Amino acid sequence: MTDSQTEWERRLRARGYRITPQRQLVLEAVESLRHGTPDELLLEVQKTAAGVNLSTIYRTLEVLEEVGLVSHAHIGHGAPTYHAVEEHAHIHLVCDGCEKVISADVDLAEPFVRALSDDFGFDTDITHFSVHGRCADCRAAQTL
Repeated sequence: MTDSQTEWERRLRARGYRITPQRQLVLEAVESLRHGTPDELLLEVQKTAAGVNLSTIYRTLEVLEEVGLVSHAHIGHGAPTYHAVEEHAHIHLVCDGCEKVISADVDLAEPFVRALSDDFGFDTDITHFSVHGRCADCRAAQTL
C-alpha cells in the first residue's frame, strides 16, 4: 500500500466513509487526468469498470471533495473541472483556441489578491479562478 492510498483511506474513514472500489477508481481518474469534468472522469473510470455510471461519479466527487481529496474549479461554461488537492495550488489558464488548460502558480496572482483584500476586504480563493485567453501555440499559429 502506498502512502497516498493510506492518506485517502485515512481521510475517508475519519469522516465515517467506507473504502470502495468506485471511490478509488474516481480518485485515480482525477489524478490521471489532472483536470477532468465528471463526463471525462466517467470515461476514464469506465476503462476499468464499465458498470459505473455518471451519478456514481458525481456522488463520489462530492464525497472526495468533502474529505479534502479533490477540489473543483469552473474553467468553462459547462460542468466544473476536478483536480487532486495534493497537486500544488494553481490558477487555471484556459486557451479559448485549443481549450488547453495550463496551471500557473498562485503566487503570480499575489499582487491582485492583496489589492482585493486591501481595497475591498475581500478574501479570494484564487484556486477556483480561471483566466481565459490564447496560449502561446495558438498565438503563434494566428500570426502565420
